[in-house]
Amino acid sequence: MCLRKSSGYRPPDLINAKIYTGPIPAERAGEPAMGGGRSETSALSGTGGGRGATTTQNSQRPNACCFCWCCCCSCSCLAVRNEEERRRRRKRISQDTKMETIPNCEACARPSAEEIRLWSQSFDKLMRNPAGRNVFREFLRTEYSEENMLFWLACEDLKKEINKSAVEEKAHSIYEDYISILSPKEVSLDARVREVINRKMADPSTLSFEDAQLQIYTLMHRDSYPRFLSSSIYKSLLHGGSRTSSES
Repeated sequence: MCLRKSSGYRPPDLINAKIYTGPIPAERAGEPAMGGGRSETSALSGTGGGRGATTTQNSQRPNACCFCWCCCCSCSCLAVRNEEERRRRRKRISQDTKMETIPNCEACARPSAEEIRLWSQSFDKLMRNPAGRNVFREFLRTEYSEENMLFWLACEDLKKEINKSAVEEKAHSIYEDYISILSPKEVSLDARVREVINRKMADPSTLSFEDAQLQIYTLMHRDSYPRFLSSSIYKSLLHGGSRTSSES
């Protein structure tokens, strides 16, 4: 014993050893860690290998989740941004014209108080009346969505055409003015309707835009018409017409 102390001898198993009094980890005991998923090769590689495998799995999961989240949201976000950009573009165009008097209004007689009142009963009655269409178009102009009415009117005009060459010319003009994504007056249509239009443009007819016209009509009915009935434009006409009727 004296020889060992004087020579500094220590047992080999204690050289550079770290004292550990806790439980033996599952990896060191040759058992798979809780949660599974490690291969035998990873288990035999020791603690360092286990940390590497865990780090790899953890680094993959956040990326996968983030990737899925971005994919789910990108389409809807892009659609919203496109619609907002379209509205801003229309607003700039309308501001450049300084909201002048609506050009190319339909010729019509002054609406009676009864006609004005009937416009609030149904959207169909408003759209069947030339004066009602003019007033509604004026309202749409204030909302920077006048192109919806212009497109609908252009489709109605196309339906009346009987000359084949004139039909093709008007159809291509409508496409360039209201369907093309490069047009500042592009109307909002879904992908299915656009695909139908693109197929029909190979041989355009008077009904090439029938589906698109119905979709825009529905959009104006559900989105713009309720606000029109509450607008100052319509209320001033309604009250003015009521006063004129009572005075007479």
